[in-house]
Amino acid sequence: MIRRITRQVNVGNVKIGGDAPIAIQSMLNAPADDFSANLKQLKELEAAGCEIVRMAVPDMKAVAVLGKLKENANIPLVADIHFDYKLALESLQAGVDKIRINPGNIGSQERVAAVADACALKGVPIRIGVNSGSVEKELLEKFGGATPEAMVESAFRHVAMLEACGFYDTIISIKSSDVENMVKSYSLVAERCDYPLHLGVTEAGTERSSLIKSSIGIGSLLIKGIGDTLRVSITDSPVKEIAAARDILNAVNLRVETPQIVACPTCGRTKIDLVSLANQVEESVKNIRKPIKIAVMGCVVNGPGEAREADIGVAGGDGCGVIFRKGEILRKVPETEIVKALLDEIDKI
Repeated sequence: MIRRITRQVNVGNVKIGGDAPIAIQSMLNAPADDFSANLKQLKELEAAGCEIVRMAVPDMKAVAVLGKLKENANIPLVADIHFDYKLALESLQAGVDKIRINPGNIGSQERVAAVADACALKGVPIRIGVNSGSVEKELLEKFGGATPEAMVESAFRHVAMLEACGFYDTIISIKSSDVENMVKSYSLVAERCDYPLHLGVTEAGTERSSLIKSSIGIGSLLIKGIGDTLRVSITDSPVKEIAAARDILNAVNLRVETPQIVACPTCGRTKIDLVSLANQVEESVKNIRKPIKIAVMGCVVNGPGEAREADIGVAGGDGCGVIFRKGEILRKVPETEIVKALLDEIDKI
């Protein structure tokens, strides 16, 4: 696919936009004043493959925690600021790598300029974060609610405030819990500017709900070449957001760094417990970092041929399975040894 051409900004050592890989983000959800809990979560996210992490900064206690986290972080940190511009300035002094803010809710243009100038001095970008709950009252009245047009208009108001300060290292997000509105909002923004875009469906819900909404919303935009970084919001441990983001990027062939598993839905020819087998394979390869396609098929009759594009695969038989590579059968193994045999072949790739 052809990706939308955007300007590039640096978030610490991670590049956003341009030809940079689409970066995976998440957000700490431990109490903002609890350093130990946030550090534990930060390390878990780093281990899972998170590339940028955000922290809510509601007060000066949180700024102090942010500063200590920065000393221990191996990935860029983002300060999430609402209303108090001084928290943004103090977060910059603490070493934060990006500021997430809505310029319109921190007061006067002078306050916006203070933040923009401080960010420019330190080479720190600003993410403008608009969602359906942050749209200005007059825009809600003008457009009849938090429509995509209203959210886009709100975003460009904030952009104009930064541009008036000569600040252009900006990233835009326009999130909605409504997938259709989210997709339309980002599509409209993409038509009007070359700023990099941070994708996400806000308030997407529990893991099941979020995976459905985020896959549709984020995935459909990525397929159109729109999006430079993303967060999959899940009402659960933020570590789960990383796996979900990787799976979405993998599915649209943008960052194929982990195995893709294809498995048949089974039919009357199936002579093996394929559901359990597919789950075992998925669990066994979840930490493998190889861009390969693994097939788990129900029968020897059609399996190897239907999945000939797979780098490696298994087709079930009656109490056995055959291991195949690119459609060519390698060997037959007992059902109890299928997963081990498959992993042995994966090690050779």
